[in-house]
Amino acid sequence: MKANRQIIPVDTHNKDPKRFVFVLMDNFTLLSFASALDALRIANRMSGQELYRWSFLGEGGESVSCSAGTVFKLDDDLCELKRDDTIILCGGMDIQRATTKKLLNWIRREARRGLTIGGLCTAAYPMAKAGLLDGKRATIHWENQDSFAEEFLEVDLTKSVFVTDGARLTTAGGTSSIDLMLKIIADDHGEELANAVADQMIYSSIRTDQDTQRLSVPTRIGVRHPKLSQVIQMMEKNIEDPISPATLAKEVSMSTRQLERLFRRYLNRSPKRYYMELRLQKARNLLMQTDMSVINVALACGFASPSHFSKCYRAHYATTPYRERGSQATRLSI
Repeated sequence: MKANRQIIPVDTHNKDPKRFVFVLMDNFTLLSFASALDALRIANRMSGQELYRWSFLGEGGESVSCSAGTVFKLDDDLCELKRDDTIILCGGMDIQRATTKKLLNWIRREARRGLTIGGLCTAAYPMAKAGLLDGKRATIHWENQDSFAEEFLEVDLTKSVFVTDGARLTTAGGTSSIDLMLKIIADDHGEELANAVADQMIYSSIRTDQDTQRLSVPTRIGVRHPKLSQVIQMMEKNIEDPISPATLAKEVSMSTRQLERLFRRYLNRSPKRYYMELRLQKARNLLMQTDMSVINVALACGFASPSHFSKCYRAHYATTPYRERGSQATRLSI
């Protein structure tokens, strides 16, 4: 059993509880939603007061499934809200399909009424599609960064775990929902309460909007070699206009042969092969998540011709870009 908790004193100045309206989109990510909701619940528990309330909305107002298959009962359809409500859109897989005209019209209407609107995981997509993020900083799950950047040029996309820009809030998904909610709780009721909530969640490393969502290159590849990490970072930042192995080697004061040996030793592949895999990974993301033409995907990933792109793609993924696009369209229509 848990020991008796210490109540964190909070002065609410006779204010009503702040209400969060979670909009559960089809196939939403359970972890992002649950992390946000539980932070609010624990804030109430640790303060001994009802600081926050919440309700669940969604299209149809009946029920919706998360990406894990669990069905959630909704409180209401996409109805008109109070001006001091905070909307939290909960996205997940197949976000383009889940972003319907009805949802976009509702988001725009509530935004015009002045409500604060946030998006968890991939829900920055419907926010951007509705025009809510034009000229603003935002973030989205790293797997969707490439396609988002190609489609929404007017959005200042970052790799932060979460971003707050005025009345617009976005997170990268996963546990980043905790970080956003801890910031909101701290802003509303002080750092002491936010820290108490983090302790209850066994969340020992609270991140800020300055923290990036992905692991560092050394941690990701399991190798701590500064020059190798530097070269990989250059590759990741130059997908559309690939840099030659000779130039990469020169940038880290190595010969091309030394760079080749470095990659063979630690990654069991050549620099050229590793670079190609990065470019093809981005290409697959764009094919699966956008309606960009195959030719434009090829150009965005540094391929001079569609035929060369198709040949490389087929060699790596055992299918052509056109078939990949076709299979994705079929899957989304089911």
